[in-house]
Amino acid sequence: MVKIALVHDYFKEFGGAERVLLTLSEMFPDAPIYTAFKVKGSTADKQFKNKKIIESKFAPILKIGNLYSPLRFLIPAIWGSFDLSSYDLVIVSSSWYITRGFKVGPKTKVVDYCHTPPRWLYGYEMSVGFTKYWPVKIYSAIVGHFMRMYDFETAQKVNYFIANSKNIQARIEKFYRRDSTVIYPPIEVKEIENITANLKKNNYFVMVSRLVGAKGLEEVSKLAKKMKFELRIVGESHGFSDVESKLRKLSGGNIKLLGRLEDPELYKVLGRAKGLIALAKDEDFGMTVVESQAAGTPVIAFNGGGFRESVTEGVTGVLVDEISESSLGEAIKKIERIKWRKEALIENARRFSKEIFIKKMTAFINKHA
Repeated sequence: MVKIALVHDYFKEFGGAERVLLTLSEMFPDAPIYTAFKVKGSTADKQFKNKKIIESKFAPILKIGNLYSPLRFLIPAIWGSFDLSSYDLVIVSSSWYITRGFKVGPKTKVVDYCHTPPRWLYGYEMSVGFTKYWPVKIYSAIVGHFMRMYDFETAQKVNYFIANSKNIQARIEKFYRRDSTVIYPPIEVKEIENITANLKKNNYFVMVSRLVGAKGLEEVSKLAKKMKFELRIVGESHGFSDVESKLRKLSGGNIKLLGRLEDPELYKVLGRAKGLIALAKDEDFGMTVVESQAAGTPVIAFNGGGFRESVTEGVTGVLVDEISESSLGEAIKKIERIKWRKEALIENARRFSKEIFIKKMTAFINKHA
């Protein structure tokens, strides 16, 4: 019997990477999950409450406040503290915490499902601008230099890379000089179809985003006032009240901040919306954009990153080349003018279904590992 382990950055927020990990843990229910740390009672912790999770010996200090971020220089020690040499197969879910460098045996195969090479290491936009203060910027530059070397070195020891999109496949080739296979993340298309089947459209647009550093929120808020539609924003944030008062003023009160929603409620919000607005400039993939299409709702998305792979212009949404009031205003008019075919939106979303993910992952692992 093949002995399998899963490895993941850490357990805090439940986002796209954690959704992928959850499906992997369903595929391999007996596989323990090794992680840097787990925040008890967090949204991610609740989703994995029945799984065997093994934290690093550094977990007690990493989970104090947000020390896992300033203590990122410990990353080599964190992963190096794990000995996974008794496993035949290790499947890694890697993102910003690098999540490689653990000890393996001579026969251990390592498959890395890469959500992205760490964005903070390679100059990509982050949701939180942690380098805006010059002492942090200097610290980050020094630590980043050594972490890039560590990231590259550990990437060479991976047997096989899987990229979550063609966008990430290009980054893996650029930064690691490694080939990879694209397997898109698992979207609960069937569940979304069932939940949203009989919903009626309402006069609002929706954005799903952390409110810290999210691009386009102010522009869309101004348009909500100008074009007289309601904007609903789903997502966790810091400084919620400050953001709320600012956006409420810009929107003329045409805004609702819904906070974090459980999946069924999120799907209903998507299903009733006129459109989803997604404006990250270089999104790794963007699962919510596909979830919106599965709910029969067209998308306004920035013409870049993974959005290009999931949005078909004029069929499932509108791609915009710049984030400005005029550009977004034209896109909103286009969304309202076109008679969107729900069947076409759902059909496109099916390309990214959970069933296809499981089928492709199973075939890949059977072939290579």
